[in-house]
Amino acid sequence: MEVLGIDVGGSGTKGALVHMETGEMLSDRFRIPTPKSRKPEEMAEVVAEITSHFNYKGPVGCGFPTVVKKGVCKSPGNLHKSWLDVPIEKLFEKASGNDFTVINDADAAGYATMNYGIGRGLKGFIVMITIGTGLGSGAFLDGRLIPNFELGQIPYKEYSKIETWAAASAKDAEGLSWKKWGKRFNKFLELVELIVNPDMIILGGGTSKYFQEYEKYIKIETEVIPAGLQNHAGIIGAATGCLVNHPELYLG
Repeated sequence: MEVLGIDVGGSGTKGALVHMETGEMLSDRFRIPTPKSRKPEEMAEVVAEITSHFNYKGPVGCGFPTVVKKGVCKSPGNLHKSWLDVPIEKLFEKASGNDFTVINDADAAGYATMNYGIGRGLKGFIVMITIGTGLGSGAFLDGRLIPNFELGQIPYKEYSKIETWAAASAKDAEGLSWKKWGKRFNKFLELVELIVNPDMIILGGGTSKYFQEYEKYIKIETEVIPAGLQNHAGIIGAATGCLVNHPELYLG
């Protein structure tokens, strides 16, 4: 069965149809810039536009760029502060007319990588870092998700959260070279290694496809590898996450 997966990001919101059993994308990715306001109503309109683009009616899986508990936003993250405590699933359902399952975007990307990508079959404690507007993180113990593992929120020096200093958005905003940004990202990875000591770190998000540009600046002992699915992982994981949370929707 096919399900629509939507990946909500700080700069763009993307969607595609995904095959549930294989994790294969069955359509081209459709992208709309995330509204500059990053407010709930405007972002809900974009999500509804994506469902309309595919002329889709049915269950939708959605990755969302902050902490999500039972479909509710528990931290505004890099979005507008008015997102706090908004019932995301209900908001998107009202805007689109579709049933929504909303999970943290890094959890979604990690789920795709651990089930259909390079992480499939890996045992131990695996952390996936998605590099984009922020630094998302998904944690898996023997393949099972530990939800809302937000390592990008670690305070660092004068910054309230390290992702402000070390995400891909900081590289773009400050015009940093790969060397300068790579050293910042390595500092973030050093903290991840110190705090949670994973067996492996998998990098996702669009910046992971440029891994060879900054690989030499990563000095931690933990093995670090690119995910391979890159920025499609969020869409695939969101869709398949919908199946995990609501299996009754697909019976028969």
